[in-house]
Amino acid sequence: MPRKRFQEPQPKTGVQHAQDFLRKIGLGKENYYFWKQIGKALVCTYAVMGAVWWYNETSPLGWWTLKPKPKEEKELAHLYERRMFPYPGDEEAMQEFIAKGGMIGTSIGPKGAAEDDKDESDYKKEMKDKKFEQEAQKLWIRMRNEVIAEFKEKGFDVE
Repeated sequence: MPRKRFQEPQPKTGVQHAQDFLRKIGLGKENYYFWKQIGKALVCTYAVMGAVWWYNETSPLGWWTLKPKPKEEKELAHLYERRMFPYPGDEEAMQEFIAKGGMIGTSIGPKGAAEDDKDESDYKKEMKDKKFEQEAQKLWIRMRNEVIAEFKEKGFDVE
């Protein structure tokens, strides 16, 4: 029997080169358990983060409830509440939504200073009343200044 000598290795195939490369960067068969644990940790982390995010969106308590909210924030909280938009096919809900102010603001921003249950005539009347009050105030100030000027002309000390 002939003596066995060192034999030339067979050339590697593309698959073997790929396996060697993956083993070098930590993705070989021996690293399976490690990556399985990493996957479990990621799933648990994202599950907890998702639960916290969901609780933040639906919580009646608000976010970071350990700190008391300042008075100004409590007073303005109604401007930032989430608006529920009706399904477009539901006619009754759409009519109710439009009657309550419709698309004033969005679910991510303030609604503005819209009062509920007011129609266009109420707004016109309110604007007319504001203009009337402003004109009355101007007239009152003008009359007051005229009277003060008259008293000063007559020698009275008015202040």
